[in-house]
Amino acid sequence: MSNFDASAPFVLIARIRVNEGNVGDYIQLAKKTDDAVKDTEPGMLHHTFHSDPDDPLCFVWTEVFENDAALITHLNNPPVLEYLAQHAELGDSASIEVFGTVGKECKELMMSLGLPVSIFESKCGYSRI
Repeated sequence: MSNFDASAPFVLIARIRVNEGNVGDYIQLAKKTDDAVKDTEPGMLHHTFHSDPDDPLCFVWTEVFENDAALITHLNNPPVLEYLAQHAELGDSASIEVFGTVGKECKELMMSLGLPVSIFESKCGYSRI
């Protein structure tokens, strides 16, 4: 694939910082959310949660979406909405980085989350996903 538009796959990285004392609860929340996403979102091609090797309070979600529609589905999925609400209680901060080209609707939805969002639009390359 070399078309860079709303129909193209893209990578989303969400960087999370958890409040001290909430790491165990946050990991349980991440696991619960991951299980729900796996069962309900066929457009989520890759969904993993990683610990930062240098800071035990920092984590990273790595997500690969089939297209814009898959992210829109994700951000409207009830378990993800519950995750975001609980992040507000357990987490200290979050930011999003997108690697790929997304359309206007997808950008607007991400910006509505109230989190810092950086979009690195594709200029060349291909995807075999």
